[in-house]
Amino acid sequence: MTDTPQNPFEALFRQTQEMSQEWVKAMNPALAHFNVAGMDKLWPTVPSEMLEAFFGKQFNPEGLDAKTRLLLTLQGLTIQGAIAEPQIRLTVRHAIEAGATKQEVAETIGLAAMFGGVPAMNKAMELAKQAIDEAEE
Repeated sequence: MTDTPQNPFEALFRQTQEMSQEWVKAMNPALAHFNVAGMDKLWPTVPSEMLEAFFGKQFNPEGLDAKTRLLLTLQGLTIQGAIAEPQIRLTVRHAIEAGATKQEVAETIGLAAMFGGVPAMNKAMELAKQAIDEAEE
């Protein structure tokens, strides 16, 4: 027995992860080495007109525009602790396409620090910078 306290969820997490990997291998062996980190690059940036039609005032003329909805989504993803890395990068790309400025993206993420903490904000800022840099290339 050790004096170091053990994380009660560590074994459960490891077991769940191993079971998930076995299930994926059984369903589709090609996905055994799939990496989620680059998933956002497989999804194209939707044109601003489509974003406005689907996320904007199309169905609710008095409601929020697409840019505002995407910035709110970005804030929610940041508050979650920036665990949804591909979703953050994708949302930043879409927010920029919908008309958001770099400053608006940075302010949105900065405000999320009040609820999600500074580490979550720092991670989201890093992801947003990556997304913006890639979009500019």
